[in-house]
Amino acid sequence: MHSVQVTTKNAETLAEWLAAADDASLRRRSIQREWFERDTITVARELLGTILVRRSATRKILAARIVETEAYLPDDPASHSWSGMTARNRAMFASGGCLYVYQIYGVHRCVNIVTDREGIGAAVLLRAAEPLMGIEEMVARRGRNLPRERLLSGPANLARCFGFELDDNGCSCCGEGTWILPPVVQPSAIGISPRIGITRGKELLLRFFEPNSPAISAHRRATVLEPVVH
Repeated sequence: MHSVQVTTKNAETLAEWLAAADDASLRRRSIQREWFERDTITVARELLGTILVRRSATRKILAARIVETEAYLPDDPASHSWSGMTARNRAMFASGGCLYVYQIYGVHRCVNIVTDREGIGAAVLLRAAEPLMGIEEMVARRGRNLPRERLLSGPANLARCFGFELDDNGCSCCGEGTWILPPVVQPSAIGISPRIGITRGKELLLRFFEPNSPAISAHRRATVLEPVVH
């Protein structure tokens, strides 16, 4: 079973629209906050194929198709919300559609989308995406000569290329310079596996990805492969 890639025609059509879109147009087309206020696993799965869009500090549009996510739940020992609300994880307890941005290793950022109702403490980590627009700026931020499909592989790389900073923590992903647009092309299959780089909750199958995308984490194959019925 193969994942469906964005065709050149679809990507060009989207790029043309994005190039001409103002913030109001992006807000109207973006997925609305209520969509994120649902069950976290459902949102993590259905984020695959959606388009992450961000307006950079230079007013340029950056866009990529999300191909890998991980769900973090309130009763999940690997989740930042496991021990309750703190100053660091406060944004994770907001209502769905809020960004939860945190720092790892004192250097890298990771970006999550908060899910479910206010006070729950659940979110979806964006692990990888396929770049569609603003690639020159993404390359400049990585500072390395990498294949295009590997630019946004891994959560820290994705956050860096899109310019997410700690100041974005608590902001909306339905505006305020960040938007999630509906899929141009839906995935035809979803890979499911344990999450990557955690020490607790390792047995939970909460990582979701497009199996044949060149952007996903290469060292972890699917434990389960599900066809998607449209």
